[in-house]
Amino acid sequence: MPVGMEWEAIPQALLVDCAQLVKANSIEGNKKDNITIIYTPAGNLKKQGDMAVGQVAFHSDQKVKRVHVAKRENPIVNRLNKTKVEKQVDHELERIERIKKENAEKRIIAAQKNKEEAELAKQRAEEKAARSYDLLFDVEEDPDVPKLTGKAIEEDFM
Repeated sequence: MPVGMEWEAIPQALLVDCAQLVKANSIEGNKKDNITIIYTPAGNLKKQGDMAVGQVAFHSDQKVKRVHVAKRENPIVNRLNKTKVEKQVDHELERIERIKKENAEKRIIAAQKNKEEAELAKQRAEEKAARSYDLLFDVEEDPDVPKLTGKAIEEDFM
């Protein structure tokens, strides 16, 4: 499935195509009409040691969806078989590459977030400095004007 697609939101046309492939490639299902294909996420499958070969159970029955197939539609199966590509797949290597890609994307997002937070902190510091009275009475020292001490300021005031 494409990234971001939820398994509950699979388009109906895609479900029909997949169900027709399942029916066509099933020894028993290919001979029968009016069958129901069930599907669920892989994480919902439960396999126990005492189950027969090919038998599975589900952790949650709410995550099980069904598609009804009335009969085999050869045009759909033929169209899909023409686009069939067989290749050897190293699932562990693909999993590692997928995790690396996801982690790289997470790092990019975190770096952008840190950059935005740093800019926001800098902006806040500038705003705080603009509102501060600390620099209000700072006068640049002029070499021609003598520096007045506390006593001299008091006398100058009087």
